[in-house]
Amino acid sequence: MITGKSIDNLKVGDVAEFAKTVTETDIYLYAGITGDFNPAHVNEEYAKNTFFKTRIAHGMLTAGFISAIIANQLPGPGTIYLNQNLSFLAPVRIGDTVTGRVEVLELNAEKNRVRLKTTCTNQEGTVVLSGEGLVSPPKALKA
Repeated sequence: MITGKSIDNLKVGDVAEFAKTVTETDIYLYAGITGDFNPAHVNEEYAKNTFFKTRIAHGMLTAGFISAIIANQLPGPGTIYLNQNLSFLAPVRIGDTVTGRVEVLELNAEKNRVRLKTTCTNQEGTVVLSGEGLVSPPKALKA
């Protein structure tokens, strides 16, 4: 059985990261899956006349990198997402390499809750997304 870290195996300051270069295909696939066809994401002619002057990735696509870290690394498989707040601070453009980062801020063993600092930065070190999440890690396996 594959399982993530239980609260007994976590400590404040634990960190995990995931990096991905955002492609045009990623944006179109995300639009197709979610139904979010905002022209700022999928129409270059429209996007040329926006503040950003080109298409940008969906903010929630970027937030998905945080979800991937939580699901696969920290705490990992079996973790249940309970809450997330997000601030979108800068655009993600096609070709940007985004690094998501999750850091354990607080552990509540009684309630089996972990509070996380969640951020995404681009290849230039600009923070594009910042927030906090609350998760319930998997329970420790009984021997």
